Amino acid sequence: MSFYDVVYEVVKQIPKGKVATYGQIAVLCGSPKASRAVGYALHFNPDPEHTPCFRVVNRFGGCAEAFAFGGKAEHAARLENDGVEVRDDYTVDLDKYQWNPFE
Repeated sequence: MSFYDVVYEVVKQIPKGKVATYGQIAVLCGSPKASRAVGYALHFNPDPEHTPCFRVVNRFGGCAEAFAFGGKAEHAARLENDGVEVRDDYTVDLDKYQWNPFE
């Protein structure tokens, strides 16, 4: 299994209505390179329409600009479609929406 596959398997666990941060994904994968790999996993994903990679946000809860599916507006739209409220500045409330994989 490639490193991208490992990252993608972790990202697939993020449930609808929750987000994870790049740092959180890095910790769960055991590698600081996981942050960049989330983006690569999205680009190489054979089914981008159904990928959960858009549920990953930066450490401030901000939507990414350079996702394969579009910019911040598209990222926000997909999060809102999952029931995550996105503020006008394209951030989400991590206290409310951050995924806890150990629950």
